[in-house]
Amino acid sequence: MAARTGTFLGPRKTIEECIESTELETHKLRRNLGTFDVVVLGVGAMVGAGIFVLTGQAAATEAGPSITLSFALAGVVCALAALCYAELASMVPVAGSAYTYTFATLGQLVAFIIGWDLVLEFTIGASAVAVGFAGYLNALLDQVFGVTLPDAITAPPGDGGTVNIFAIGLVLFVGLLLIRGIGMTAKATITFVAVTIAVLLLVLAVGVTEVDTSNWEPYFPFGFSGVVGGAALVFFAYIGFDIVATTAEESKDPSRTMPIGIIGSLAIVTLLYIAVSGVLTGLAPFKDLGGDAPIADAFKDLGKDWIAAIVYVGALAATLKTVMLLMLGQSRVAFAMSRDRLIPERLGRTHPTYGTPHKITLITMVVVSAMAGFVPLSTLAELVNIGTLFAFMLVAGGVMYLRSTDPDRERPFRTPFSPVIPLLAIVGCIYLAVTLPADTWIRFGVWMVLGLVVYVLYARGSSRVGEDRARANS
Repeated sequence: MAARTGTFLGPRKTIEECIESTELETHKLRRNLGTFDVVVLGVGAMVGAGIFVLTGQAAATEAGPSITLSFALAGVVCALAALCYAELASMVPVAGSAYTYTFATLGQLVAFIIGWDLVLEFTIGASAVAVGFAGYLNALLDQVFGVTLPDAITAPPGDGGTVNIFAIGLVLFVGLLLIRGIGMTAKATITFVAVTIAVLLLVLAVGVTEVDTSNWEPYFPFGFSGVVGGAALVFFAYIGFDIVATTAEESKDPSRTMPIGIIGSLAIVTLLYIAVSGVLTGLAPFKDLGGDAPIADAFKDLGKDWIAAIVYVGALAATLKTVMLLMLGQSRVAFAMSRDRLIPERLGRTHPTYGTPHKITLITMVVVSAMAGFVPLSTLAELVNIGTLFAFMLVAGGVMYLRSTDPDRERPFRTPFSPVIPLLAIVGCIYLAVTLPADTWIRFGVWMVLGLVVYVLYARGSSRVGEDRARANS
């Protein structure tokens, strides 16, 4: 395909150029991930704070027992987007996920904006989940071991404390693990996923015997609008599946591994979410599930403190690995932007021994630890959700664009019923996004405007692709 220059949206990279960029020796990742590794990474990225915290909160405030349908609705929207991700990830097995796909379809400006958006999504998501980890660890020490720590070291300013030591310590540990390599990260993820799934299976096995079906009445206490509102809130629980796409460049056989990893992990997690939320709302009246640890609280109220203690352990494993994988996703998107010189190129150079973008990972570690340690994060789930929905819409649009402009290209995986599926993905994302609070849209708009300023003042003039196009046209 001939190189294209684009218009006001900036130059577009060809798919060949995207793939060729993976051979830059200073910015080259190592292919260490098999299909099982990628599926586990996807499950690990999704099963975290969403299932242990948001399930109860969404039931209490948005959907009631119909939270099961909220998870199903959010899962369907994600599945539509996942089919689009699978097609592009198998065609363009390059780090960067939606950023890379947008560069190859809609152009440099939109790619920068979506990369800017993903940096926000992953950074804030990791910070928020790190705070959740600290909350569960503090609760475990207090309620199981009788050790009560002062708010000064377990909460940020604005939440009654001075600094969240646990959250900072977690992020530092995770950052150092990520620097050591994707292979070690995958092995750690497998361990934490195994612990998390084992705990959730125990919750289901014990919980189903304690269900009181009267707690499911009324099933729609907030009407169908509550189901939609719940889906918009619990969408945070699904944000990890696009992290699978960011690892395409580190997969041994991405044309096969990416579709299986993306779709398989999403299917597993959706079924797990529906089952756990159904049992949880059967254990206690939905109005009582709004606490910070709803699953553990439900079992404590039933007198099963030992289950509650195990749930705390499972929540710690789940949130730890979620922080790790969100930081992994953030570093890989920033790495791809650095390779294209939309942010300083030297930041993305890989470590000579570990083969990881260590400088970007260190920066990510510092920023996430600062936010988790010092910033109240009570409203950030919605902000992360809107960024994710925006990325999903652009990926779906990218599938339709390439089907029109490059229909004969080999596609190891094809999104079925195109353009119907991509269009439904876009409509579903819009449907969920409009239910988010107005202040969330305002914060998102401010971040996007700031990104445009950075693009105009720095990225546009530094772009590797822009420089290549100018040289070719001179």
